This record gives sequence, structure tokens and C-alpha cells, in this order.
Amino acid sequence: MSIARASIDKALITWILMLVCLLGGIWGFATIGRLEDPSFTIKNAIIITQYPGATAEQVAREVSEPIESEIQKMGEIDFITSSNKPGISRISVNIESIYDGTELPAIWTKLRNRVADAQRSLPPEAGTPIVNDTFGDVFGVFYAVTAPGFSDSEVHDISGYLRRELLAVDGVADVAVAGLPAEAIYVDARTSIITNLGIGATAIGAALSNTDSRTQAGSVSQNGQDVRIQAPEGTDTVDEIANLTIGVGGEVIDLLDLATVERGRVTDPTEIIRFQGQEAFTLGVAGKADLNIVDVGKRVDVRLEEIMRDVPAGVELHPIYQQHVVVDEASSAFLLNLAMSVAIVVIVLALFMGWRAAVVVGATLLLTVVGTLFMMALFGIEMERISLGALIIAMGMLVDNAIVVAEGMQGDMAQGKSSREAAEDVASKTQVPLLGATVIGIMAFAGIGLSPDATGEFLFSLFAVIGISLLLSWILAITATPLLAHYFFKVGKGDGADHYGGPLFRAYRAVLNAALTLRHLVIVALIGITVVCYIGFGQVKQQFFPDSNTPIFYVHYKLPQGSSIHQVSDDMALLENWLAERDDVTSVSTFIGGGATRFMLTYAPEEALPTYGHMIIRTDRLDQIPTLRSDLEDFGRSTLTAGEFRTERLAFGPGGGAPIAARFSGPDPVVLRELAEQAETALLEASDLLQDLRTDWRERELAIVPRFADERAKAAGVSREDLALALLFGTEGSRVGNYREGERLIPIIMRSDSAQGEGAAHLADLPVYSEAAGAYIPVVQIIDGFDWEAQNTFVVRRDRVPTITVMADVVADENASAVFNDVRGAVEAITLPEGYVLEWGGEYESSTEAQASLGKQLPLSLIIMVLISVLLFGTIRQPVIIWLLVPMSVNGVALGLLGTGLPFSFTALLGLLSLSGMLIKNGIVLVEEIDLVRAEGVPFRQAILDASTSRLRPVVLAAATTILGMIPLLSDAFFASMAVTIMGGLGFASILTLVAAPVFYFSFFPTARKEDAKARRAEKLAST
Repeated sequence: MSIARASIDKALITWILMLVCLLGGIWGFATIGRLEDPSFTIKNAIIITQYPGATAEQVAREVSEPIESEIQKMGEIDFITSSNKPGISRISVNIESIYDGTELPAIWTKLRNRVADAQRSLPPEAGTPIVNDTFGDVFGVFYAVTAPGFSDSEVHDISGYLRRELLAVDGVADVAVAGLPAEAIYVDARTSIITNLGIGATAIGAALSNTDSRTQAGSVSQNGQDVRIQAPEGTDTVDEIANLTIGVGGEVIDLLDLATVERGRVTDPTEIIRFQGQEAFTLGVAGKADLNIVDVGKRVDVRLEEIMRDVPAGVELHPIYQQHVVVDEASSAFLLNLAMSVAIVVIVLALFMGWRAAVVVGATLLLTVVGTLFMMALFGIEMERISLGALIIAMGMLVDNAIVVAEGMQGDMAQGKSSREAAEDVASKTQVPLLGATVIGIMAFAGIGLSPDATGEFLFSLFAVIGISLLLSWILAITATPLLAHYFFKVGKGDGADHYGGPLFRAYRAVLNAALTLRHLVIVALIGITVVCYIGFGQVKQQFFPDSNTPIFYVHYKLPQGSSIHQVSDDMALLENWLAERDDVTSVSTFIGGGATRFMLTYAPEEALPTYGHMIIRTDRLDQIPTLRSDLEDFGRSTLTAGEFRTERLAFGPGGGAPIAARFSGPDPVVLRELAEQAETALLEASDLLQDLRTDWRERELAIVPRFADERAKAAGVSREDLALALLFGTEGSRVGNYREGERLIPIIMRSDSAQGEGAAHLADLPVYSEAAGAYIPVVQIIDGFDWEAQNTFVVRRDRVPTITVMADVVADENASAVFNDVRGAVEAITLPEGYVLEWGGEYESSTEAQASLGKQLPLSLIIMVLISVLLFGTIRQPVIIWLLVPMSVNGVALGLLGTGLPFSFTALLGLLSLSGMLIKNGIVLVEEIDLVRAEGVPFRQAILDASTSRLRPVVLAAATTILGMIPLLSDAFFASMAVTIMGGLGFASILTLVAAPVFYFSFFPTARKEDAKARRAEKLAST
């Protein structure tokens, strides 16, 4: 008994299967996790090491090099980069893409062990390396908090309260706070007094360092019990610090006689955040993994609403990004698109096959979709952009299985067969070819889903959902479809009426008959059209991932190295004021000194630099961004001429960074800068579509270098360290202790009362304390003057080799891939000195790596697909006929993309894979049908005509439903190019299936063709 017949005879089991799909789908929809984009692991860790007083090149040589050398021994490392600034090393460790998120914890443990081993080789002055392996955490619920009129201490209290309360919300993993005002206790020593008294700054610092220290005081034994002694509490108010006394030379001196003490903001903060031009701090909330971010976000919103009733009036929350809202809206929009696609399928089927067939196929399609949701929930596959899009991508193949079975049963039952006989007959002919074609369709996406890199991880749900939905569609097509057909289809009278005698069928049969007669001309025409379309495809714009449809874009602004963070802040205020007058701006979040907290997976925050300013600008609608962005660029570039101003669109998918980037690696920084200058010149001369050329090394920065007079300093008892401390005391001040305020540690900074003076003129007059002499000596007496040097203060290395990257953006609406092809030759023509290497980064590197990773998986997928097609037929000729159609599938794709002007993006590649799967599937069923009809003894030519005519309606309907079902996706920025690829390609592929496949079949069997022609000639002679 066949499965299809058993589904009718054992109807209860089939109904249970259908109910499981339906009810399970409803449960799955209610419980399935929801995300905006599919999660992919950011396989990156950051190591920060402080090395106070060292230059950037000393940091690279003495700190980064030992750590990198040790890390590089790990087999899991892909590449290592480091950025070295004066006094600080920042190493970025990138893990090979073949490792998934479950393996990372063990890798991070190995990394920490390696760093600990390397620490023994670091200079004693270097701090302990800090390994941050949570760099990729996403804080998708992202708020700005403004509290005008509140003191800095109160703002800290408010932030602490909000963070504590949000951490208690169910499902919240972490809460990140940024942008809080940095405070310090400043002790400004009166230089003239301490110089006259001969009191060393270190003595004052030592007294201040113990103001609030935690010290063990021991314990005593009393009555058989140990009683701990509590150390006396330290100083806990600024006034008490000011009233400290210092013992010097047997005398006690009040601190107030030597210095002024005040609490205030840090003079040069590391970060400044504003929202709508108003000072703010940010709250970023991260949900726990594998939870529904929509539910977590809603709980956070409810709790925030409760919390805000208790915070003081005037404190306001402003959403910068609410991932749960975006996800909810995106899911709803996609479900609407999905529902529209299903509705379109049903309507088309009703028009061409009647309402009964529409109900049967439509119900099967609905059960497939909800059953897929059920399986997604069981396997922990979240509902996000890719997985929902996969359902629509698979729509053509999903409906095809049911159409083939329903159409076959409808025809058989119209000829008088019972539903059971029709089901058995159709299933016996189609269930194996449909299964083989379904598996081939799944394998077309295996290379994408099994690719181990970030792109493969990002798109894994595509492969998983397509695999689940296609297998389920086959199961339901041979179970649910026959049962529903049993209830809905009517048994005809069996009067021998031609089921394919309509005008459309007769017209197709006549065209195909002519094509078989003119087969050589048809084949030449197909080859010619294919060649022309491939040439046209070369003119299609290339793109990795398209711009996001979230109405957000960014501003990046950098002043030259050495500029003040306050100057950046003032410049950003000019932009804020300009944007405040625009009606198309919803909100502006400003970050000075670094990027924002990672609020979405595809957002990569810039490294912290005091010269960097960043804006997140939100508009009401996506179509407002181009005009606003253009106007803002005109204003920014004409107004902020001292710095580098550029804007950036938010993009889908992994990647990020400059679209065009050239990396030069070699030992000498001077040579690297020369190569970078040559590359910039070459880029500008090669194309006028580039803008915002820059290098990651930034500009050299002026540094003051004292010429230390060793002999005079030795005679005076002054060391280099004494000189450095005196210069620090006379400028920025040194941290000598901490002031405790609750859980906060506020630094106590001691400096000279002349430290805030502008310029370097006072440096020579600063006093240096000599312990040997017990007196102060002017700096001028122990140096031979000061030199001014231009130094590299931002040195980047890649895999331990100094590497400078020349980056460029592309003019808006221009294709980065096309521009890259224009400029590539000019840069590669630069003559490189021995020991120097050029590598391309940017979009070219990202797309090349993704395609290379895909290329590694495709051969296995293709072998399996070819093997299945060969096993289905047991011969070679039929599979060759089917695979000859695949290269021609590009024809309609080229026409569609050229006609719409859309680029061939990575999502379009997915559409092309889907298209090839559908084409192979239709080809398999058609060729199988021809073989079956021939096996019944039908003459060769007539068998081709009869079989092809019987496949006309399923092929046309599957194509029409799929093409029309793609219409809702045309408005989605992420899937638009994919939709056009499928729509244009499938329209042409249908012609290939219905004309090219029969013509190839007719040509590939010359013996059968000659015998058939001979028989027809004999028959013709006999009739005359």
C-alpha cells in the first residue's frame, strides 16, 4: 500500500499529523524566540594593558609584542591586531571562523593562560593585562537618561538605582552604564609654599593615599573567642580631607596651609554623551541568550515605567534603540508578507485550478508553514529576518509538491478513478522524484548553512528552515494533500474527455512540437541568449549586504591627533544645533571620546579616542535619510574643516568598516606612511566616486621631549623618574588615593596650582624635589632644554607586523564593488619595497572570504545533488539534460536585476540558489514523466509532447504563485534583490523547463528519435 493511499485509508493518523502541525504551529508561534537578526558569535576578545609613560612605539615593542607572540601560539587564532597609544596597548584577538559559540569559553580560558604566561615578560612598570571576552555582548534595549539640574553625585546615585532594579528583571543578563560624569578630588598644592618649606610632593601624596584605605587591624582572643579588631574608618568627606595634617621634619602642618582641596569634574573626561544636545548617560540592557527578546524588552519597559515613578522629577528616559520593538514590528511585517504570499498562492490556484484545488493546496501550504514554526520552536531556531525570509524563499518549492500531487489526482479523478486509485497512481509516479528533487533543493542551500564563517552562522537558519519546510512539504504532499483531495475533489464520469485539451494546452503543444522540429535552431538560440545574458550579468552591480531598513544612520568625526575632547564636543554641538532645526530628525544621540555601547549585533563601536565624535541619528522614515544625509554632509564638510567628517548607513549582516580598504604591512613606519600617501593619490586619480580617504594611523602628534642632563642631575640627586613626576605634578596631576562614596571610588589627584596654565612655557620653571638635598631644584637646571617631536601616537599592528590601512568610502548610491574594480589596478601598481605587502580589506575581503567559505562547501553539496539525480534515473543522460538547464537560470536573473537597477547582493545569491533548486526540481519531475509515458509504449515524440503538456499547469502555477508571492518582499531592503532574482529567474526558468528540457531530451536520444521518425513515416505511407 502506498503512503498516499494509506493516508486516505488511515485517515485518523493523517488527521492527527495535520492537527499536530496546526496546534504545534500555534504553540510554536507563541513560544518561539524572536530576534531582529539571527545571532552570530563575535569571535573576538580585547586585551588592554596599561604602560604609563611609554610612547606608542615603546608600547608596541615592549608590551604588545610579548603578548601577541604568546597568543599566536594558539592554533585557534585567525589573526591578531593591536592598536598602540602612549601608555596603553589594545590587542584584538580574532578566532578562526570554524569554532562556534560553544567552543569559545574553553578558547578564552586558553587565551587567559597565554596572557598570564606573557605577563612575566612585560616591563615591571606595565599593568596587569585585562582580557575582555564579552566584547560581543549586545545591549539591545538602549536608553539615554537625562537629569538636568542634578549634581554629579546624584546622577551616579540615579544610575546605580536604575541598574540595580533592571538587573532584577526576569531575563536580563546585564546592564551597561556609560557616560556618567567623572569626578575627582583635586588637591592643588601651592608651589611657592611647599618649595620654601622643602616639603616633597611625595610626602603629601603619601598622607593623602591613606585617607580612606582599608587596613587589617588584627584580632584578640577573649574568653575563648576570637574578636576581630575593626580598623578606624577613613576620611569620608571632602572637608575632612582638607583638614588633614602632615608631619614634616618633626612638625605638623595643616594641608589647608599647603593646598586647596575641592571636588569637581575631571578636567579631561574620557567620554561625553548627549541626547538631543542635553547631557546624558546611557543604559544598555542585554537579554539572556535563547530568550524571546520581545518578552524581555516588554518586561524591562514595564519595570522602567514603575521605576520612573520613584525617581526624582526631571529625570527622563529617551529610547535610542529598542530591539524588542524593532523585532516585534519586523516579525509582524514579515508575517503579514507571509500571509499575503499564501493568499496570493491560493487566489492564483483558485483562478487556474478551481476553488477545490485552491483549498487543498492552500491548506497543505498553511500546514507546512505552521508545522515549520512548530519544528523551529522544538529545535530552538528563533524567528528573525532570515528564518522568516526562508519560508518565503522556499514558497515556490513548498507549493510545487502539493500542486504536482493535487493536479495529478484531479486529472485522474476527472477520468473516473476513485480518490484512492488516483492517490496511489500519482504517488507511485511522483513521490520518489519529488523526494529526490526536494533533497536536491535543500542541498542547494547546504553550502550557505554549513559555512563555518560569520556569514554562514548568520545565515544558518536559512538552511535549517528551508530544510525543515521542504521535507515537511513533501511529507504533507503525500499524506495531507491526498486526504484533502479525497474530501474535496469530485470523481468524473470517465467519458474519455481530454484533460489537457484546453486552448492553452493546445497552443503549448503546438509551440513545443515546432521547437522539437527546429531543435538545432532552438539550442543555438538558447546558447546565444545565455551568452548575451552572462555578458549583461557582468554589468550588474555587486554588493555584499544591503543597507538596513531601520531609519538610522551614523556620523563619524575625528580631529587631528592631540586635539582636545572639548574641541570635539564643541564641534559636535554645531551639528546638534543644525540637526535640531530639521523636521525630519527624530532624535540625535552624541558620543564623544568613543562609540556607543554595542546596541545591535551588527554595530561595531569605534575604539575610544579623545579626538573622536560619533552620532546616532534617527529619522521618522527610511526615505528621509538620503536627503538628510546629503544635506548634513554638505554642512559638516563645509563647517568642520579642521577634522574628518563622514556619515555611514546602517547595513545588514556581519561586516562593517570602510567599503574600500588597502592594508600595507612592513617594518618601517616611515615607509608605511609613504606607501599610504601613494595609495591615497592613486585612489583619487583612479576614481572620482571615492570620498573620505583616511588612514587608521591618523596624524603624527607633537610631543615635548626634555633633554636630560645626566651629570648635573646626578650631582643634584635627581633621577629621570623624579623629573617625570615633577612634570606630571606640574601638568595633569597624579592620582594619590581614593575617596569612597558608597560603592564609588573617586580619585584624589594632587597637582601644582599652576597645572592649569596654557602652553609649555612654565615647564622649565617647575621645581623638582631632590631627596638627597631635601630641597627643590628648578627643572631648567637638570635639563638641556626641550625638543618638539612629531611622533606616531597610534600604531597599528596586524599579526605582529606594523600595518597601516588606507580607507575610503564610496559616494552615496554608488556600488562599492564596481568602484573597487576601477581603483584596484592603480593601487596594485604601486612598487612595494622588499619586505612590504599589500592586502585588500573592506567589502572585497568580507565578500571574498564569505564566497571562499561557501566555495569550500559547494563541491560536496553539488556532488550529493548530482548523485541523487543520477540515482533517481539510474542513467547519465537524464541528469545531464537537467543540469544543462542550471547555467541558463542566470538569464532571467540578469534581465531582472538590470531592469530594476538592483545589485546582486549576498541575498540575491540565496535567491539564485533557490532558483536552481526549483529549476532542477521541475526538470526532474518533467523528465521522469517523459520516461514514464515512454514506458507505457507511447511513441517517442508523442511521449515528450504528452508528458510536457501534463506538466504545463504545475510548472506554470508553481512559477506564477512563487513570482507573485515575492511581490511583498520588493519593499524590503534586505530581500528586494533576492525577490527580483527569483521573480526574473523563475520566469525564464519556466521557459527552460517547458521548452529547453524537452528539446534537450529529444536531442539526447538519437536512436529513439530515428526509430520514431521511421515509424511515423511508415504509418504515413500505410495511411496513403
